[in-house]
Formats: sequence, C-alpha cells, structure tokens
Amino acid sequence: MYTPLLQRTRGATEAMYLLLRHAFDELGYRRVEWKCHALNAGSRRAAARYGFVFEGVFRRHMVVKGRNRDTWWASMVREDWVGGCQKGFERWLAKENFDAQGRQRKTLEGCRADAVETR
Repeated sequence: MYTPLLQRTRGATEAMYLLLRHAFDELGYRRVEWKCHALNAGSRRAAARYGFVFEGVFRRHMVVKGRNRDTWWASMVREDWVGGCQKGFERWLAKENFDAQGRQRKTLEGCRADAVETR
C-alpha cells in the first residue's frame, strides 16, 4: 500500500523494484500477484507500468464496508522478471536516466522494452 506522498514517485518505483528483486532473486518465488479494487484505476495503471500482466477480475470477490467488491488481479512471473522487467527497472533507476531536476529521460516502459530488445 502506498501513501499519497509516495504514489507516482521515484521512491515508489524503487520500492517496487526492491520488493520484486527480493521475491524473485532472494526468496526464489515463481510469481508475485497484484490485487486491487477493480475500480482503482490508478493502482491498475501502476501495476501495468511496473510490468504486471492482467489476469482477470474476481467478481464479487469480497464484501468491504457492506458492499460487494470486484478484485482486479495481475501477476509478474519469474520469466517476466528475468525477461526484461528487472533490467528495465535497473535502467530506469540509473542516475543517467534523470536530468538535473530529477525528471526521467526515458519511461519505465521504454526502459523495459529496451531491455527485452537487447536480450
């Protein structure tokens, strides 16, 4: 869960990179799942930006505050991680990817695409 102060920041991307690196490289996980309320468009966009792949919506998955909630699911599997996601994060986080004002030069999606092309 990200607080509004962390959302859409370089720190949020680095935190996700560290979590994924720990899960795949240190713990040996085969997959990491992303779940959110199906109406949470910002969370869905973040998952896609990080490289998670949409898997589906679990309709009426749970009751939250007395209302049915549909849950949006996505995942990243080991093959996604080693197939470009890891290198994409590393290229995006590199200091060379940011100008003097801290603005990114290339998007995370672009860095991930470059990583896949150079495999």
